[in-house]
Order: sequence, then C-alpha cells, then structure tokens
Amino acid sequence: MSHLLVRLTLILVFSCKITSGVKLPPNVSVPAVFAFGDSIMDTGNNNNNTLTFARCNFKPYGNDFPGKIPTGRFSNGKVPSDLFAEELGVKDYLPAYLDPKLQPSELPTGVNFASGGAGYDQLTSKLASVISVSAQLDMFKEYIGKLKGVVGEDRTNFILANSIFFVVLGSNDISNTYFFSHVRQAQYNISAYTDLILRSASDFFKELYKVGARRVGVFSVPPVGCVPFQRTMAGGAERKCVQEYNNAVMLFNEKLSKEINSLNQNLPNSRVVYLDVYNPFLDIVLNYQNYGYKVGDRGCCGTGKIEAGLLCSHIRTCPNVLDFVFWDSFHPTESVYKKLVPLILQRYINQFT
Repeated sequence: MSHLLVRLTLILVFSCKITSGVKLPPNVSVPAVFAFGDSIMDTGNNNNNTLTFARCNFKPYGNDFPGKIPTGRFSNGKVPSDLFAEELGVKDYLPAYLDPKLQPSELPTGVNFASGGAGYDQLTSKLASVISVSAQLDMFKEYIGKLKGVVGEDRTNFILANSIFFVVLGSNDISNTYFFSHVRQAQYNISAYTDLILRSASDFFKELYKVGARRVGVFSVPPVGCVPFQRTMAGGAERKCVQEYNNAVMLFNEKLSKEINSLNQNLPNSRVVYLDVYNPFLDIVLNYQNYGYKVGDRGCCGTGKIEAGLLCSHIRTCPNVLDFVFWDSFHPTESVYKKLVPLILQRYINQFT
C-alpha cells in the first residue's frame, strides 16, 4: 500500500469516529484529544524516568485496568485523559507520548504529554525531576512534525484546530512547592506566588495557541488541602481538610478564571474554557456517602494516609476500591473520575453552542 493511500485511509477512519458519551452540537467534530499536565492526566510518560519518585508502573496501580496492568497511570484504572477520549468516542485510552510502543497510527487521534509531579512553576517539575510544562510543549511540537509525516500538513492543521486540549496543572505548585517543601515561601507570599504560576500558565496557553490549538479546557486546581496526605501532615489530630491550602487554591483559581476570560478576547477563534473541578470534587470528598462511598479521608492503598507512588509498591489494598474516594493518598479512584469527567466534559461542550 502506498504512503498516500495509507494517509487517505487514516483520514477516512478518523473522520468517521462517532461520539458516544456526550452530545456534540451539529457540525462539530473532535478528531483527537490531547492532554498536558500532572499525575491526574499522566498515562505513563514517567515510566522510564529513573530520576524521579513520581512513577507508578508497578502493582497495585492498575488493579482495575484491563489486564490488571500497571501502566504508569496514578490510579487503580483509567484516568481523566482516557475518559475524555472515551466519552468523545475518539478512542478507549490516551497513550503516553513517550510510550516506546506508541504506533504512528495512534498519532492522528491524540496522545498524552502529561507528567506526574509537574506544575506550572518550572521549579516544581525540577524538584520532582519530571517533564516540565515547557518540555511538554516541546514534545508537542515534535509530535506535530511526526503527525505531518502520517497525515500531511492540511489534515494536521485540521486536527489541531478541531481537537480538544486538556490541561491539568497547579496542584503540585501549591501543595508541594509552596506549602510542603516551603521552597517558594522564602521568596513569595501566597498572593505573589499565585501570580507567578498564573503568568506561567498564561504563557503556556499562548504558546499552545501559536502552534495551532484552538479548543483548550483548563482544569481549576482541586481542593488539595483535602487529599489524605495533606490531611495527615497538616490537618491536625482529626485530619481535617487544611483550609489554608484550599484558600490558596481558591485564590489561584479566581485569578486563572479571569485570565482565561481575557485570553479569549485576545486570541482570535480560540475557545479556552475554565473548568471548575474544585467544587464538584470537594462535594464528593465532604459528602462522600451521598455518592455511595464509605471512606472519604483515606486512600485504598496501605493505611491510606501517606502512601502514594513507591510507598504503595506491592502493598496491600482495601477489600473494595468502590468504597473509597481516593486510591492512594493523593489521587482519586477511577470511580470518582467517572463521576466527574462527563460533567466537566459536557460543560466544555456546551461552550460550542
């Protein structure tokens, strides 16, 4: 089969994808999904990075993934990047760009550039020895070159303009770089620090726009003060949500929302959308029983209070993960993601109308 025929076949296949989970407006197509960010989105980009502790390509991670495979997803199963692609009918999983088994046929429907431990702040990624937001952007530019080789320049431009790009960052900046390690506290108060990461976020969105992205969904930072690890370390004897952390998150989210509104006015034909994750996730954490869960302040792995990543390696897990809001001391279970993703995605899709 000639290279041109392969290219035409790919175009036809990817043009005929049918959306399943959400309802798209007439004449709107989503040929591909892309993800940038941290461990909430990462599907295995850190797997071969021996310099970082932000890895999870070992059991019990992946306990509920098809084949019970620990793929590098910080979850018992799928993560939001997978679920977004699935809900849009694009494909069942969003592969990591650095997966050595990634095939050229996967490129036209999207890939994942996220790296567990990353942040808007370059220092956050440096401290964790993971892929910074600027390096993720560089990988995306490299990807564009590869995509042109598969489907040609015209189809590449169409894919970039019509696909949805999801960005999930900021949690590690606030919870780890600012509060837990105190690295940035010597330089900035929280107002100044949120300004710093906001500038980095805004620059990143502008760079995405420059290389062709037009539909970008940006997650707010979730209530990091309520994850089990932070409750254990700074929530007192009763392990309450750490309000100081959540207040910082709300301050940043407010600034982020305003900045995104400004960007939309200055970037022609763009649709950058602020997606509120903070409030719906906080409601699940605080009112977990209303959602069918039995435990909202501990993870399924180990004691559930401090274990994550390597500390969860081959350790016992809870008898029934469906009872838990959190999989480890930082990350929600697949079940929680499945509740949040359709809600978040439909909010984004509604912006098309």
